[in-house]
Amino acid sequence: MADTLGIRMDKLLSFGHLEKPVQQHLKQVYSCLSIAMICASAGAFVYMFYLQLGLLTVLGSLGFMLALHMTPHTPSNFFKRMGFLAAFAFFSGMSLGPLLDMVIRIEPSIVPTALMGTSVIFLCFTFASLFASDRKFLFLGGILMSCLSWMLMLGLLNIFMGSRLLFQLNLYGGLFVMCGFILYDTQLIVEKRRRGDTDYIWHSVDLFIDFINVFRRLLIILAQKEENKKRRN
Repeated sequence: MADTLGIRMDKLLSFGHLEKPVQQHLKQVYSCLSIAMICASAGAFVYMFYLQLGLLTVLGSLGFMLALHMTPHTPSNFFKRMGFLAAFAFFSGMSLGPLLDMVIRIEPSIVPTALMGTSVIFLCFTFASLFASDRKFLFLGGILMSCLSWMLMLGLLNIFMGSRLLFQLNLYGGLFVMCGFILYDTQLIVEKRRRGDTDYIWHSVDLFIDFINVFRRLLIILAQKEENKKRRN
């Protein structure tokens, strides 16, 4: 019984319903994503203990992302583009430094809890997207972009209003939107590969941004809950 169950799980996790080129492409995408995660962790560590660059971290991450996007996806540019990806992820990790510093002051255990929660969310929505045999999640693109536009406008409006209700709406609404982007971007990557787009380095950037955005919001939500708990006590 256990052997049969193990065989079924192996078949299930092999994504046999996907074409071989798509499977190989996904392996490359998630390999790049893993490298980006390691670089982001290193960036956050450097910010916390060695070097704080403030706004330069945001400018650095945007600059390297633009450089990666503008560099053609060719074999000769592989190491250059991987360097741009690593630098983009490193500076993205550094840009999380101020938030991580604030959260650690409230309760250090929030960081691993948020990381674990983000990983579970990311894996669940990734599997849900990959196991969907049709392209039913691609229709989410327009809805998610509209939601993102509204969130941006609410965020700008709240700079002047300072409303806690709008902040909470943006925070929790943003979490749901980012979860939707995991579904959408994962299925979009599969569809792009089927249409001949083999740029797995750039495709990993989309998933990396989704992961970071979910992680950032979970950090804030858990920190708020911990602060409220301390106030009640």
